[in-house]
Amino acid sequence: MPVRVVGTTIVKHLPKHLRPRWRYLAVALETWPDADLDRDQFQRAVWQSARTLLGDAGTAPLDLSVFQFDVANGQGTALVRTRRGTVEAARASLACLSTIGEDPVGIRVAGVSGTVRACEEKYMGRHRVHQEQRDVAFADAERTAFLREGRADVRLDGTFAGATTLDI
Repeated sequence: MPVRVVGTTIVKHLPKHLRPRWRYLAVALETWPDADLDRDQFQRAVWQSARTLLGDAGTAPLDLSVFQFDVANGQGTALVRTRRGTVEAARASLACLSTIGEDPVGIRVAGVSGTVRACEEKYMGRHRVHQEQRDVAFADAERTAFLREGRADVRLDGTFAGATTLDI
């Protein structure tokens, strides 16, 4: 059994059958194009959402942690780790998440896997969606819009309105 010395204490690794087993959730995120989100904000929002839904005692067995986080131009992905057997509770707590900081966010669990590599290959390997910024006519005025996949986020006096390309 491998032995590691930390200071003056000898630390032995747990045998494989005693180590915790994890599941990895691939999460797709969408928000307004100018939202400034980071991993720490997302981690706090995930913990708060789980605590609100399940309470402190119900949240502890989940052991939720954010492994990867990448959001740019209003869309991105995250990789959230939870213990095996708690996937349903983790999905429910992520579904209750509607804001990160002050920014509204849409979250969808794309899939669950037993390893980070499999999760990245199966659910996070998609290409980035092409986004275009242009001026459009909306609500009887010319405004800036961010277009992606048939949807448009139109800037209205410091906020955004969601629309389809048929609306503009």
